[in-house]
Amino acid sequence: MGMLLALVSALSYGLSDFLGGIASRRVGFARVALLGQLGGLLCTLVAAPLVSSGTPHVADLAWGALSGAGTGVAMTFLFRGIARGAMSVVVPVSAVGGVALPVLVGAAVLGERPAVLVWGGIALVLPALWLVADGSKGSGPGIGDRRAVADGLIASVGIAVQYLALAEATPASGIWPVTAGRVAAVVLVAVIAARFVVGAGQARQVRVDLMAGFSGVLAALALVAYLIATRTEFLAVAVVLSSLYPIVPVALGVWLLKERLRLGQIFGLVAALAATVMIAIA
Repeated sequence: MGMLLALVSALSYGLSDFLGGIASRRVGFARVALLGQLGGLLCTLVAAPLVSSGTPHVADLAWGALSGAGTGVAMTFLFRGIARGAMSVVVPVSAVGGVALPVLVGAAVLGERPAVLVWGGIALVLPALWLVADGSKGSGPGIGDRRAVADGLIASVGIAVQYLALAEATPASGIWPVTAGRVAAVVLVAVIAARFVVGAGQARQVRVDLMAGFSGVLAALALVAYLIATRTEFLAVAVVLSSLYPIVPVALGVWLLKERLRLGQIFGLVAALAATVMIAIA
């Protein structure tokens, strides 16, 4: 059951990034990030009382809120990166950083001693990102935009904060920390959106707005599935399977959006995925 939930998490995250990325190219990344977090909030408000028993502690809600702040930053910059460049580049960049940074924090701050395989994966990160970013001669629109890669890296910091903070919430809190995180994310993204959306003159399309909201529902579902998977399956198995989510937007970006990558970028994406798995599996 845990393996299935982890795969559901990966599929949901991947589809969320794809749909949110498409919407961000049509109505603006800040609006999509805000609608996505609102959709996720509604989803968890309905689900939390059904799957959680007892009352969560204030500390658990605080960790959830900090996690949500990371989510808000991650989604805002992820969608801005996708609006600027290739989805098949930006999503893997954000994913590999989101996995590697918690390991580095654990080693530097918490005194943890990661396995050799983990350090091997981290060693792959820099050359992988260099290959991915070296797309100035790419044939697709925006593929060579290093600003999009920079947005992906910023998003990876938010993803790292999301996972580091959420890991501090106790299992007895159920998924209430996820709900608290959606509240914090809505507030943070609303502040950002106020700057980018007001006066921007962007068209408001109902179908695109619904797509943006649904992307947030999928993201919330992915996080809930991941949390439950870690409680019913070996952590390494859950992490590895859920870490495969970049495959979905990369495949859909190349297949449906006709994004074309240079050979070096393909090698970089493969190396980034390998690094993610190496870090997660050890």
